[in-house]
Amino acid sequence: MKSHKIQQAPIPMRTVGPIKISGHVLNEKIAVPLATYETPLWPSVGRGARISALTEEGIKTTVIDERMSRSILLEADDALEALKALESIKSRQEDLNEVVATTSRFAKLVALNSQIVANLIYLRLEFTTGDASGHNMVTNAADKLIPWLLKEYPQLRYSSISANYCSDKKATAVNGILGRGKYVVSEILIPRELCERRLKTTPEKVVDLNIKKNLIGTMIAGGLRSANAHYANMLLAFYLATGQDAANIIEGSQGIVHAEVRNGDLYFSCTLPNLIVGSVGNGKGIEFVEQNLAALGCKDDRKPGENARRLAAICAATVLCGELSLMAAQTNPGELMESHLKMER
Repeated sequence: MKSHKIQQAPIPMRTVGPIKISGHVLNEKIAVPLATYETPLWPSVGRGARISALTEEGIKTTVIDERMSRSILLEADDALEALKALESIKSRQEDLNEVVATTSRFAKLVALNSQIVANLIYLRLEFTTGDASGHNMVTNAADKLIPWLLKEYPQLRYSSISANYCSDKKATAVNGILGRGKYVVSEILIPRELCERRLKTTPEKVVDLNIKKNLIGTMIAGGLRSANAHYANMLLAFYLATGQDAANIIEGSQGIVHAEVRNGDLYFSCTLPNLIVGSVGNGKGIEFVEQNLAALGCKDDRKPGENARRLAAICAATVLCGELSLMAAQTNPGELMESHLKMER
């Protein structure tokens, strides 16, 4: 069978910013690489970045939680046998972690969640995974836990290494409720004068549009734990530039924009409960990716997990920049299309 050499076509990439970021993870101005075919994204995120630099705190980012999950599927003869086994398993997290420790020095089991359906046990294993996003790490840990569980509980049988209760690369409610990846909130307080001069809108217009578009519009569309304009655009561009698994924008783009008028100024925030990023692991060995991660300060010698948290905070700030810019543009008739025509043609 002949093999054909595939010519690689690089995705256009530019560095945008710097974005002024504050919070408990980092306090600095940093330029961000974005790889995308949607060229208006660069100036759009750039406008948000310029706004951040003109505010007192810039974009404040807070990493609320972090974990990576893998759900396994086991079977018992009936629901009562499944319940008895599950109750015992949940009481043995220390024993489970001893098994996990044999698979990785970074993986640690932090929580167990479950559902019993008929005689089936859906066991959601949740881990911290250091600087890796952790897909393979948690699957490997689960793969070693299953034979241990079947030995300890002979009344159970194997059904699947992945039971869709994880839930990987699917739009579900469970990830936002229980957590998968980094849970990050980015926020900015924009003075009214700055909002009017640079965004060509008012705090009241942005708040009104967020309610009518992101909240009500998404509700009537049947959106699932999602109330935003275009998180996916910034996430994909950031993911491709930093070597992330781009399919994770499916759950990553499930997030909520919240806006308020505070003493006449605009408070604007982006909550991203399922932000899956890592500074090491699969996809990171490519030269331009390593250069981008180094430029972001995410390859420095830090404690395990700190580089990934930094990357998540920068990503969340980037999402806010693009979301703010688009929302402001859509408060003005014709502005969105005018900018696309100007930049794409």
